[in-house]
Amino acid sequence: MASPEHQFKHLFPRSVQYDPHWVREHSMGENVLFNLESITSKIPLKKGMRVLDLGCGKAISSIFLAKEFGVQVWAVDEAISATDNYQRILDENLENQVFPLQVDARSLPFPKEFFDVVLVIDSYTYFGTDDKYLPYICKFLKPEGYIGVVDVCFLEEIETLDQVPDFLQEDYQDYWYYIHSVPWWQKLWEKTGLVNITTAELLPAAELIREQYVKDFEEHGQKKDPFARALKKDKHQTISFFRLVGQRTDKNAYLQSYKKS
Repeated sequence: MASPEHQFKHLFPRSVQYDPHWVREHSMGENVLFNLESITSKIPLKKGMRVLDLGCGKAISSIFLAKEFGVQVWAVDEAISATDNYQRILDENLENQVFPLQVDARSLPFPKEFFDVVLVIDSYTYFGTDDKYLPYICKFLKPEGYIGVVDVCFLEEIETLDQVPDFLQEDYQDYWYYIHSVPWWQKLWEKTGLVNITTAELLPAAELIREQYVKDFEEHGQKKDPFARALKKDKHQTISFFRLVGQRTDKNAYLQSYKKS
């Protein structure tokens, strides 16, 4: 069996070129570049495209996209200072290619059909479970453009509290009740008619990403990370990671009302 290092190089040839200490320091959970590279192979990114990196965290995903694919990136996150992200962007000499904003994912300041691609890595579960969110974000996506998500999931849907496994009982109602299975996500998107699903599956490297996340948590993490803590206790692979890609149809993204509460 190949070593983890060899597997990483095979699965993530772009990501492994980056300083692992830099990546770990600026990833707000598991390795964000591994997750990002897991989906870029499923989306035809081309130089000059406009990409929305939604929930970008500390913007290293945006830096990666700009460097690796030559795209223009709008790095959007509600919780992280745009000034701090701008400094990281300046450090990489990408200020003419990556544009940071600190705004809510439900109050975006962009024109309609502005983006060729919308990517949401490790944050879509925080707002995307709302039935109205896909229609909202699709307003900003060009016809035939792509939206791609990588995030945590359950292998099987948990419908009731009786189905919550023992190791999640303590944290479920705070951190896990909004986590779903791949079929749940696929149905949520399909019923809108706004995208044609091109990919809906577990990450092929999910187990490797899990192991690395737990290793980083044990060596460098903080005890307050409920996701890493749960992964460490998950003996039956209840938790995994998924990728979901949809290509925008020409259907109008109708919203009766969408206001931030």
